[in-house]
Amino acid sequence: MKRRISRKISGRLYSQALKVLVGGVNSPVRAFKAVGGDPLFIEKGSGSHIVDEDRNSYVDYCLSWGALILGHAYPSVVRAVSQAAGRGMSFGAPTENETLFAQALTRAVPSMEKVRLVNSGTEATMSAIRLARGFTGKDKIVKFEGCYHGHSDSLLVKAGSGAATFGVPDSHGVPRGVSRDTIVCAYNDIDSVSRIVRSKHKEIAAVIVEPVAANMGVILPDPGFLAALRELTHKYGILLIFDEVICGFRFTFGGVQSLFGITPDLTCLGKIIGGGMPIAAYGGRRDIMDHLSPLGGVYQAGTLSGNPIAVAAGLAALKALKLKNYIALNTMATELCRVMEDLLKRHKLPCTVNRAGSMFTVFFTGKRVSDYRSAKTSDARAYARYFRSMLDQGIYMAPSQFEANFLSFSHTDLDFKKTIMAFSRAVKRP
Repeated sequence: MKRRISRKISGRLYSQALKVLVGGVNSPVRAFKAVGGDPLFIEKGSGSHIVDEDRNSYVDYCLSWGALILGHAYPSVVRAVSQAAGRGMSFGAPTENETLFAQALTRAVPSMEKVRLVNSGTEATMSAIRLARGFTGKDKIVKFEGCYHGHSDSLLVKAGSGAATFGVPDSHGVPRGVSRDTIVCAYNDIDSVSRIVRSKHKEIAAVIVEPVAANMGVILPDPGFLAALRELTHKYGILLIFDEVICGFRFTFGGVQSLFGITPDLTCLGKIIGGGMPIAAYGGRRDIMDHLSPLGGVYQAGTLSGNPIAVAAGLAALKALKLKNYIALNTMATELCRVMEDLLKRHKLPCTVNRAGSMFTVFFTGKRVSDYRSAKTSDARAYARYFRSMLDQGIYMAPSQFEANFLSFSHTDLDFKKTIMAFSRAVKRP
């Protein structure tokens, strides 16, 4: 018998929100447009679970889009936030914890010799691009189709036809003049990058890439792809920027760059480093970072940058993560995805499960998914049915087929068993 779930309160709250918030939400994917139905309004979270306003409990695999690797309301982070709030919410002046936090980041990610704290991943990538342009004196950048680096104008660009092309705006309001300085290549296609770099290297300031793509579903770099990018950019005097806003501290303590053995010139971090609070950072070689104001001519500022509450949360999160067993977490994700794949094969469904570390995506396509175009072959309607079925069984997956799902250190064997049971029922349904 199908489980009956009341979401009347969430529905009522959504109706109220629609009157005063654009689309009823403050970030588009929260509106559930890709999966149908009204969004859940969350009352609270604890560990691996969230509870909506109707008091329905869910095993959470969204985890604030990957930020909560420790789980919801992690005790030491909550204590740090409470204590910091009691000392003052914001100062707009330096604090010792900012330095301690920066020191922790530079120790964990050695390529970040100096850092600058900001408030979001968008600010980090936008500022890193400006710094790269200021440092090199060149204007163009290269990004990859399907890699999302925030909503700043020069990065909110998609590809046109062909393997690589000059960008066209992916949003109304983005000037064509801005987007013309963004060149888009296919992820995992080093030949497309090589052609562009050889012909345009005198104009290209930087190549920015998610070392593990997590904004078109989880897609790993092909063997040698990142190393080839590093060699190519180094040869032509172009900066290599790793956007580790999602994958930083997700696979290991520090940047995923350490696992691949690749040293970028600049790195952008966010999400996990804030322990649930809004904070991000960008950093890199000392000679590059010193081009930032007040030492250099590249301007970037923020009243709430290095906010004392966010920094306190970040310090507590990093301290806790340093003691965690990443191997065990990644092993749990491996086993979860293995069982999912076995069930899909048993039911002869054309699906692909992509996994990297403790994050994964179920693509409803029989093709190997290695870039944005192959990801786009995933059946959106099938994903929506799957999402609704899992939700009705108390499993909260990402409400978009092109987003990653995440495990946390708070997920348990019981969560694992409940998820597998729900998945088995979900993939049986037409």
